[in-house]
Amino acid sequence: MTVSRVINNENNVTPATSAAVMAAIQELKYTPNPAARRLAGSETFRIGLLYSNPSVAFLSEFLLGALDESSKTGHQLVVEKCGVTAATEKAALQKLLQSGVDGIVLPPPLCEAKSILAEIAKSGVAAVAVAAGQPGPDVATVRIDNYKAAHRMTQHLLSLGHRNIGFIKGHPNQTVSDQRLHGFLDALSEAGLDPKAAPVEQGYFNYRSGLAAADKLLALKDRPTAIFAANDDMAAAVLATAHRLGLSVPVDLSIAGFDDTLIAGTIWPALTTIRQPIAAMGRAAVSMLLDEVKRRRGGGGSPAQQLLRHTLVERESTAAPPSA
Repeated sequence: MTVSRVINNENNVTPATSAAVMAAIQELKYTPNPAARRLAGSETFRIGLLYSNPSVAFLSEFLLGALDESSKTGHQLVVEKCGVTAATEKAALQKLLQSGVDGIVLPPPLCEAKSILAEIAKSGVAAVAVAAGQPGPDVATVRIDNYKAAHRMTQHLLSLGHRNIGFIKGHPNQTVSDQRLHGFLDALSEAGLDPKAAPVEQGYFNYRSGLAAADKLLALKDRPTAIFAANDDMAAAVLATAHRLGLSVPVDLSIAGFDDTLIAGTIWPALTTIRQPIAAMGRAAVSMLLDEVKRRRGGGGSPAQQLLRHTLVERESTAAPPSA
């Protein structure tokens, strides 16, 4: 019983006893048996994760964080992929619900899918929305301030001397796309520039859309000296297009991204970007979901909201413009 109390971090064990038990556990290489713990009454939750994110880099980091937290806490993570239509989204959600999950984690863009959120609310299952533009009143949310992050990156490019800065928007089905665009435009306006004159192209948070947008921006007669893409996948596509056109980065063109996924540090030159703590969001989402399940069972309180910090990471893809 004492060993059990120490393993489960109960507070009715003296520090000396706890230290002795932990020393014995390490010496004997003891590992708790999950099945035995369930039989003994220690509950294991089934956590559903529903995804349809077009950015493989974002999804990979997020899954690593979620898997790490679920493994550390001894709970099961059930991952389900859905298609892009409302029908396939609903079918994937129903599959998760029928599997008996205790709660569902929703990374973008499903974090803002009204039909999905309505179905989850109807089911009574707990949910956590990840990287949603705004926290919902009935759903726990973990996010960063996308407006401030994009505003900060634009200020950085302006501080280098850039005045003709292109922007590639994110998918229109996500609130964060507008928030990043408005952060960009407001920073230009505050610097005395006309935001309406800024070259802006539509992207969809994937590499292919970044290629199409880069082709349009770099074909302009008054070509931008810097391009800020709303995620790293699209920024990497801008870099590839610049290489194809014989432009030197950052001598002829500065490029900035958003997210700080693995691709940002592996392409050449490495990408200046906004670090969104994606893996930490995955860990936080699982932890918050477990708390939300318990909160609902207890019948009190409101869904938790977490705002995580973003960071500007300056690498080799940005510098002063050619004329500076």
